[in-house]
Amino acid sequence: MNLTQQIETVIRAKKLFRDGQKILVAVSGGLDSMALLALLHRLAAAHRWHLTVAHFNHQLRGKASDADEQLVRRQARALGCPVAVGTGSVNTMARRRGWSVEMAARLMRHAFLARAARQRGIATVATAHHADDQVELFFLRVLRGAGSAGLAGMKWAGSPSDPGITFVRPLLGQSKSDLAAFARAEGVPYSEDATNASLDILRNRVRHELLPLLRAKYQPALDRCVLREMELARAEADLVGELALQWLARARRKPLAALPVAVQRQVIQEQLHQLAQPVDFELVESLRTKPNQPVPARPGHCLILEANGLLRLQKVEKLGFQTGFLRLHLNRRRRAADFDRVKVSWELADSKGMNCARQPNTEHFDAGKVGAEVCLRHWQPGDRFHLIGAAAPAKLQDIFTNLKVPRSERRRRVVAATGQGEIFWVEGLRIGEGFKLDSTTVRRLDWRWQRVV
Repeated sequence: MNLTQQIETVIRAKKLFRDGQKILVAVSGGLDSMALLALLHRLAAAHRWHLTVAHFNHQLRGKASDADEQLVRRQARALGCPVAVGTGSVNTMARRRGWSVEMAARLMRHAFLARAARQRGIATVATAHHADDQVELFFLRVLRGAGSAGLAGMKWAGSPSDPGITFVRPLLGQSKSDLAAFARAEGVPYSEDATNASLDILRNRVRHELLPLLRAKYQPALDRCVLREMELARAEADLVGELALQWLARARRKPLAALPVAVQRQVIQEQLHQLAQPVDFELVESLRTKPNQPVPARPGHCLILEANGLLRLQKVEKLGFQTGFLRLHLNRRRRAADFDRVKVSWELADSKGMNCARQPNTEHFDAGKVGAEVCLRHWQPGDRFHLIGAAAPAKLQDIFTNLKVPRSERRRRVVAATGQGEIFWVEGLRIGEGFKLDSTTVRRLDWRWQRVV
C-alpha cells in the first residue's frame, strides 16, 4: 500500500474519524503537518470530511514565523479549506509563568486549538505526531523519571487540554522518512524550522546526538524496540489505571494498603487529577506512605490521604508576615536582648584577622562592616540575603525553599539587619557573605542566640 492507503487503513482500524465529520487539522507549516494536511485532503472526499486548517503563530522566529503563517494560509486556500489562525508571544508567557519556552509553546498551542475547535463546532483535532516523535518522547521521559503511563507515550486519540475536544494522531505509525518521501514525491510545500537544529533544546540533543549514537553503537533496531516497549508499557498502564478506577468506584473497598503498590499510586494519581493538583512521584509517595498527615499542595492548601484511601484537599491557615522589630545599639562591649522568644547577646572584641573558635549558636562578624546599630525583625516580602559562600544574593524565600524550611517555620525565624537595612544574620542559617571576618578585620562582633521554648 502507498502512504495514503496505509493512513486510511489505520484510521478505519482504530476508528479515529467518522465519515461526514468535521476535522480541525493542526498545521505548523513544517514537513510533518503539511504532509498530514495533504494526506487527509486526499481522503476527505471519499469520507465526506470537512477539513479546517488551524495554525498558531508562536512569534518565536520573527519574519520566519510570519512566513510559516503565510505558507499555511496559501496551502489552505489552494486546497479549498477554511483556515483559523492564532498568535501569541510564547517568550512573554514563559517569562511570566516561569515555564520553559517549549512548555509555554505547547500549552498555548493546545489552548488555541481547543478554542478554535469549540468556536467552529468541531470535536476532533488532527495533529501530525509520528513514530519518530514517540521514540524521542520515550527518552525524554526516561530522563525525567516517568512511570509506565509516561513511557507509554502518546495515544492515537486523547484529550490533553479540553475534555470536550479529542486530539487524534493518525501518523503515529509512520516514520519521518516516510513523510519526507511522500512530500518529495507529491510536491508538498513545507518550511524548515531552524530551531530544530539547535542543541540548546533537550529534544534536539536527543534527536541529533543520543539516538544516532544508540542506533550506531548499541541497537540498530532501536526504533522498533522502543515502540514495542512503549506498547507493553501502555498495556500495563491501562490495566493499572482500570484497577484503580474500579477500586474508586466501589462503595465498599478493601484497604488501600492491601492493593499492589502500583495500583495504590494510580489511585492517588487519579484523585490528584480530579483535584487539578500537579502530580509528581515525591507527592504521590508522601501521601501514600504518610496517611492522615497533611502534605503541602497548591498555595494555601494541603492534601490528606484519609484512612479510607480518599484524598481531601484542605485549606490551611494563611500565615502573615510579622511586622514587629527591635533596634539594638552595639556601642557597648557586652549586652543582651530578647525578641519574640529569641534571646540574643553580643560582645565586641579587638581582633585581627579571622582567628576564632566555632561554638554552638554563635557567629562571628566583622564589627566594622555591621555598624553600631542593628535591627532584629522577622522575614519580610522581598528580603534578600547573600549567604556566605554563595555567588550572589538571593531572595530569602528562595533560600528557605531550597533548604526545605517549612512555611510555618519561616515566619518565626528572626533576622538581623544593619542600620542600612542589609541582612547580615538569619536564625538557623550561616552568616552574610559581606560581613565575614577577613584579613582587614580589626574588631570582631561575637553574636550568640538561643530560642526560648
